[in-house]
Amino acid sequence: MTERFERFSYAISEISRHWHKLTSDEMEKYGLKGTHSVYLLTMARHPEGMTASQIGELCGRDKSDVSRMMAIMEKNELVTKEGVHQNLYRGVFKLTEKGHAAAACVKQRATLAVDIAGRDLSEENRTIFYAALESIAGNLRILSKEGLPENDPRD
Repeated sequence: MTERFERFSYAISEISRHWHKLTSDEMEKYGLKGTHSVYLLTMARHPEGMTASQIGELCGRDKSDVSRMMAIMEKNELVTKEGVHQNLYRGVFKLTEKGHAAAACVKQRATLAVDIAGRDLSEENRTIFYAALESIAGNLRILSKEGLPENDPRD
């Protein structure tokens, strides 16, 4: 069991490390950090715009992180804020034309990276792999909220 945990932990860590390196390299072209790629891609899926709270929820980030990232992206003319109210979190952020172009480029590059990284997998194995990752992520999300039980409840 320990060997399985170590293999899993190492593989996830290595995937994450290399993925962050690749996204950092791509985002550097826009004067941004790798973490901005998540914001760009999420916002591109919502052309009608999103509030800071919605962005935070979908990107898994807290309000302060969203505020910092949106400020940087606004400064770089990738996003604009509409309906600005006294409350920072009520306005709607939208990608600018430049932001849409950057998101399209990042999406294209991310797709290329995933295609190359998974080139040794058959379509069937790829489907199984992504389903397994979604299941593991969902279960770990629940465990991190509820806490790890003393024993496996299935026993």
